[in-house]
Amino acid sequence: MKKLLNNNLIKNYFILLVFMTVLEILFRVISNIPVFNIAFLRIFIGLNFIALITSFILSWMNKKYSKFFVVLISLVYSAYAFFQMGFNNFIGVYASVNSSSQLGAVTDYVREFLLSFLPKFYLIFIPFILLILYYVFLDKFTELKLNKKFVLKRHIKYEPGIRTISTILVLVALGLVYRGTLVNSAFQDDLQTTSNEDLFKYPSIPSLAINQFGVITFGFLDVKSLYVEMPDAYIFDATDDNISFDVDRKFDDTLWHDVIENETDETLNMISNYLINSTITDYNEYTGLFEGKNLIMIMMESVNEIFINPDLYPNFYKLYSEGLAFTNNYSPRNSCATGNNEFSAMTGLYSIQNNCTANIYRRNEYYTSIFNLFNNAGYKTSSMHDYTEAYYYRSIIHANMGSGAYYGVGDLGIPYYNEYRNWASDEDFMDVAMDITLEDTTEPFMLWLTTVSSHQPYNVSSVEGDKYLSITEDTDYSMDLRRYMSKLKTLDNALGILLERLESSGILDDTVIVLFGDHYPYGLKDDVINQVLDYNLDDYERERTPLVIYNSEIEAQKIDKYTSYVNLTPTIANLFNLDYDPRLYMGSDVLSDEYLNIVAFADGSWKNDKVYYNAATSEITYYVEDSYTIDEIRAINERITNKMQISSLIIQNDYYTYLDNALKEQEVEKETYASVDTQSSVQGG
Repeated sequence: MKKLLNNNLIKNYFILLVFMTVLEILFRVISNIPVFNIAFLRIFIGLNFIALITSFILSWMNKKYSKFFVVLISLVYSAYAFFQMGFNNFIGVYASVNSSSQLGAVTDYVREFLLSFLPKFYLIFIPFILLILYYVFLDKFTELKLNKKFVLKRHIKYEPGIRTISTILVLVALGLVYRGTLVNSAFQDDLQTTSNEDLFKYPSIPSLAINQFGVITFGFLDVKSLYVEMPDAYIFDATDDNISFDVDRKFDDTLWHDVIENETDETLNMISNYLINSTITDYNEYTGLFEGKNLIMIMMESVNEIFINPDLYPNFYKLYSEGLAFTNNYSPRNSCATGNNEFSAMTGLYSIQNNCTANIYRRNEYYTSIFNLFNNAGYKTSSMHDYTEAYYYRSIIHANMGSGAYYGVGDLGIPYYNEYRNWASDEDFMDVAMDITLEDTTEPFMLWLTTVSSHQPYNVSSVEGDKYLSITEDTDYSMDLRRYMSKLKTLDNALGILLERLESSGILDDTVIVLFGDHYPYGLKDDVINQVLDYNLDDYERERTPLVIYNSEIEAQKIDKYTSYVNLTPTIANLFNLDYDPRLYMGSDVLSDEYLNIVAFADGSWKNDKVYYNAATSEITYYVEDSYTIDEIRAINERITNKMQISSLIIQNDYYTYLDNALKEQEVEKETYASVDTQSSVQGG
């Protein structure tokens, strides 16, 4: 009997429960997540379940092993919470097993990753330290009191059968209560667009799942998601999404309606019905502004508004100050910021929030992509990047996007470095890119460039990081910021090469240059960035990046609409007056009258000049006195959720390959019937 008590199911249960509860509270406090709300009641019930089932398993071991595993489990939970805070701070999202390919961004930069941890993150180990102190100084004392109370006084018989039955009964009761918190409307935030029940089945939005279930439970749910299918997307009433306007841009949807009528797959038809009824943005004053001109799109590595500096970066500033400059542009990070954001810019779709969409779905084809729109207009298309495929399968991705030719760093023949801290020079990159592109300009061209020189790390010496340190030698900037700014100088010089080569070739006036950042330099801490930028970086302001559309023949203009890379393809398609269907993009033409002036972030948060909505916490921050009603906030949430859900379904089902083939089949079938009817008429005549 005493041996059974020494297994101490109740004792381990309370130790684990107290430890995990304090850990969750600390995690939320450190991460600025509300603690004492109704979600925490659910979290506490879940922790009871985890603590009880764990202590029940440990109760079958002797005291020594039981204590060892309590310590080990507590260390694992602490380390996991610590890692999640660091990953979110470094990458911008919480880690998920579904985005494991992005772990390379951590393993390749272990030093930078660890240095990015804020001092307050280490507070998460306080519960573990207290647990160790308890076992060292208090465990024997409490154990003697426990044995004296329950063995010497009451002689309670705690047989294995009773232990098992009572544990199962309590676990069932806890499970039922927990289940009630998932379905009861009192536990569902009024503005939350993904139900807690669906989120529990599949934690598709990690930040929201952690807020609703806690970091420990999220870890279990995340692993479980490897073995369950993602729930069917729930599409809200799309009436407000699909606004009908009296527009001049018209489409004959006869074949598309035939595709829908003949299709039996409910998911494919749900996508089709959503898209075919979506808003058509009309022609506007910008339509065809650049019709027939060449296009060079440049996705700039790790660029934020530090780059807007006329003294240090005159080439970029020329483009920014003389072109269409979007003053409220953002490049939201997600599970694979560079690859996924490049994907979104090329397709006008949102990437799937918790995975490396660009890599996982690299075999998908998009007849709607920016490359194919220009291919259809008779342009020569190509794309280039001055690094290897260590992170993203661009030679496959770009080809399936419709790029006529893809050139990696090996194809370009420029020097690059295998060690991660050194990258190729964008100056070398631009020279060779222009050699290839300008060799034949008899037909219009569309070129996509993805740069690399301004990539982290910034806290170690590197070729590009040290090359132009002189430009900041008279400042008191930290060395990591100075190295970053040195790398930006390489990029700015590359832009100077671009402008000079276009001008000397006589095609500068006939070429449009679009520049945007893939993400802000997340290798720099906020306080370091604030040595240059003087605005508050909270509320996703750290994700603010430049967007410029430049042509030497247009008048400079500042555009203050809120936007992101997801709107690039439809905006450019309208500027070039390409043959495109606005309904096939989750982004929209920013310059259209129908544009909803909002930027959406990866977890469903959004903002504009009036309000910031935090989807993880359902908190609303107003910037002006005029406010939205709750119904208006909910309508915007649902609209954004619909677009993200449909976007995910399009990607997961390779919908555009399906639609392209189905429309062609309907066209062939229509032509066949027409031919048969013609022959019948002739024979009958």
